[in-house]
Amino acid sequence: MRTAGLSLEALTEENLALARSIDRGDVSEDFVDTVETLWELTSWGRERRCLGHSFLAMEEGRCVGVILLGEAIPWETDPPEMAAEPFYRLMGFVVDRRCRGRGLGGRILDLAVERVFRDFGPRPIALGVHRDNLGAERFYLRHGFVKTRYREGDDYYFLRYPPRWECENVRRSG
Repeated sequence: MRTAGLSLEALTEENLALARSIDRGDVSEDFVDTVETLWELTSWGRERRCLGHSFLAMEEGRCVGVILLGEAIPWETDPPEMAAEPFYRLMGFVVDRRCRGRGLGGRILDLAVERVFRDFGPRPIALGVHRDNLGAERFYLRHGFVKTRYREGDDYYFLRYPPRWECENVRRSG
């Protein structure tokens, strides 16, 4: 999948070294898992045939980010509204610090969501943002996520519903 010089490709053992080359020196592991952890989660999900994708974001032949968006395995700490329907969990997303500030993160997120929805169907998306990661909080709020009062450790849950999903939920409750 490509958009104006940006493409997503599946994260594989063959291109894992590219993901490891991402400069994320300013992003604490408290905020975003390491590439090694994302690879472990990717492998775990593939072995169990979970729905979702882990992508390398490539721009002009250079790896500029990595994102993992897949089927959520329920956790005890999930917000109650997530228990009723299947949903996706964004498990990790980092953009190379040399590439930030140009809207690239939003484009990567949109492409990943579009691809997962196309391949597996639309579902709500949940993610955790560390309570001290104000930059990520602002980013996700700008991209349609809503901060909840629910937490898992130091991470607040953020939720985003597909547009069609919101309409159906309004009709059901109205």
